[in-house]
Amino acid sequence: MTDQPCRMLTNATGCVTVSVDYRLAPEHKFPAAPEDCYAVTKWIAGNAAALNVDPQRIAVGGTSAGGNLAAAVALLARDRRGPRLLLQLLIYPVTNYDFTTGSYHENATGYVLTTEDMRWFWRHYLTREEQAGEPAASPLRAKSLADLPPALVITAGCDPLRDEGEAYAARLRDAGVPVTLTQYPGMFHGFIRMTRILDQARAGLDEMAGALRKALG
Repeated sequence: MTDQPCRMLTNATGCVTVSVDYRLAPEHKFPAAPEDCYAVTKWIAGNAAALNVDPQRIAVGGTSAGGNLAAAVALLARDRRGPRLLLQLLIYPVTNYDFTTGSYHENATGYVLTTEDMRWFWRHYLTREEQAGEPAASPLRAKSLADLPPALVITAGCDPLRDEGEAYAARLRDAGVPVTLTQYPGMFHGFIRMTRILDQARAGLDEMAGALRKALG
């Protein structure tokens, strides 16, 4: 997540929040970002006493590309037998390299994030298009989503990423993972930061904070 949502969640829940300054593309292409985020997650669990946190009560979360990385970290932690995670907060996440969904066509332009923006981002993120098939890049393509932590997935009705976020929530649910999916109709990519002017943003923040409090106790 960016600084603003991190601060808002910290203030709303009282939890310790660690924002990862992961390496950025195009200078550092995939898989640098998910590997950095997973390394930090492991570091937090291994240094919990110094951070005054409980290593058994760790959640991951992010917005947009950060939602992609949070989902990737959950998959890596499962597959590498890493830290136990209690929750995934996936806020309008990128989950798949696919520009053919209905939401990509319906919301191609005019709603902050465009389809061409996403094509540009992916071109700079991947070295080769084949990498899009790896679960750490496209979590929706993972063979199995079983045994992942519970998830809160928030999508925006007028967002090119809406359908892939909701497809990921459906696959999690089908795999037996507890999932809460909330679409905010009429909202656009990035709306959650606009708590001073949008009731829906305040509601989204409250939903995120409530999910964190419930998961972490």
